[in-house]
Order: sequence, then C-alpha cells, then structure tokens
Amino acid sequence: MQDDTDTARATDSVYDRIERARASLTGPQIAIAVALVAALGFTLLFVQDPMLHDSLHNFRHSAGITCH
Repeated sequence: MQDDTDTARATDSVYDRIERARASLTGPQIAIAVALVAALGFTLLFVQDPMLHDSLHNFRHSAGITCH
C-alpha cells in the first residue's frame, strides 16, 4: 500500500521542483547558480582552442552537446 509521500514523489514535476527551489534558495544563491551555468555554457560553446577543445570533448558529449 502506498502512502501519501510515495504518491507525491510519483507526481513530482519540474514545476514543483522549481517552486521548492524558489522557496528555499536565497537571491545570492540563485545568482551564483545562474553565473556558473553561464560560465559553463560559455566555456563549452565558445572556447575552441584545440588543446582545450580536446580536453573538453568527452565532457561535452556527456553533457549532451554535439560539438561536430
């Protein structure tokens, strides 16, 4: 028999997780997270030095980014 917590976990959506994060994270924490995502995105998409590109090649593919 399932209890309410199992049912709540089964119907947990991305929207629910975002709302939970909004309630528990502070403004500076959100700003830091956005800055880290932007820095990672810049690094993965725009830094194309051959040596750096080769070192990040497998990471890009594991992140789901097609680089060629």
